[in-house]
Amino acid sequence: MDAVNDVDLELRLQRMGLDLVAFDVASEHHGLFSGHSVSMQDLVMFCFQMEQLTRAGVPLLEGLVDLRDSTVNPHLREVIGGIVSEVEGGKQFSQALASHPKVFSNVFVSLVRAGEQTGKLPEVFENLATTLKWQDELISQTKRLLAYPMFVMVVVLGAITFLMIYLVPQMVTFLRNMGQELPLETRILIAVSDIFVHYWWLILSLPFLAILAVNIAIRQSPLAMYRFDYVKLHLPVTGEILQKIIMARFARYFALMYQTGVPILDAIKTCQDIASNRVVADALERVWQQINAGDSMSESFHNAGLFPPLVVRMIRVGEGTGALDKSLLNISYFYDRDVKESVEKMLKMLEPALTVILGLLLAMIMFAVLGPVYDTLGKLKL
Repeated sequence: MDAVNDVDLELRLQRMGLDLVAFDVASEHHGLFSGHSVSMQDLVMFCFQMEQLTRAGVPLLEGLVDLRDSTVNPHLREVIGGIVSEVEGGKQFSQALASHPKVFSNVFVSLVRAGEQTGKLPEVFENLATTLKWQDELISQTKRLLAYPMFVMVVVLGAITFLMIYLVPQMVTFLRNMGQELPLETRILIAVSDIFVHYWWLILSLPFLAILAVNIAIRQSPLAMYRFDYVKLHLPVTGEILQKIIMARFARYFALMYQTGVPILDAIKTCQDIASNRVVADALERVWQQINAGDSMSESFHNAGLFPPLVVRMIRVGEGTGALDKSLLNISYFYDRDVKESVEKMLKMLEPALTVILGLLLAMIMFAVLGPVYDTLGKLKL
């Protein structure tokens, strides 16, 4: 029998009129495609189904059992089974969700807890489904932004490597046999070609070693993580887009928690994890401290020194009108639209820019290789 733990096994046997005498855990055999992850689409569908069930008045436990039996993803079905067991054991729904932090984030649990306290679980799940769907679209845009440059970069590096390892060495012998002094650019190209031929393994491994070193430094040093996040926010082109993405995500989730009834200080604390950036998280910590000391929200966000004037202005308007959630959603809508337009513009600019870069590199290589050949042919005519 499939069960999450011994408590779940005993409860399932009791429904069948049986008693648990002894049990043993079977060995697990997981294939490559066994589905040991919960995607964003799975969470969206979970929220949509929970919203429908709770709005229709179906008891929570019965609804969870139906979801467990109808869920296709094996890992999510196992998680829901554990939640059913914990709710049957006397835990609140939000506490049961908190037992699975890899699937349900702190924001998710906080919103569900607030929905339990206010009796607005259907509205919470409806808003969560909309927000998770928006976040999934945002992630897709970011991946699309990075996919094309990475593809073109791999093609460019592949072409340069082929030229340096195969074409240039063949031309070197011919150029040296001509007996004339080679120009500076040709000597530099030959030196670079020699490096590619003799140390190609080091050149190919350098990017992976650099990524590994950065990851190790980030995990072991909070200062390195802070500096890395700071650099990401201040890169020439992508840094501005990343700032807008973070602000849009912060404003949307903050508005969602405010609508649900989560206290402002608790919402700001939760948003520190949503930011996924140490610099923004530290700024939100300063905001939290100032609000806790009695300052207004708009002054606290302004004094943090990181949030754009638009964010501060809309928060001030929300404070004055009592519609902070609407002001925050306006911020999210503005930045969301701005990110989409920026991504589209960047994709349109990247294609010709990368094509020009590739053409210039090939032209430089051809000039360094063919220049001495043309000089020799010119001397032969004379």
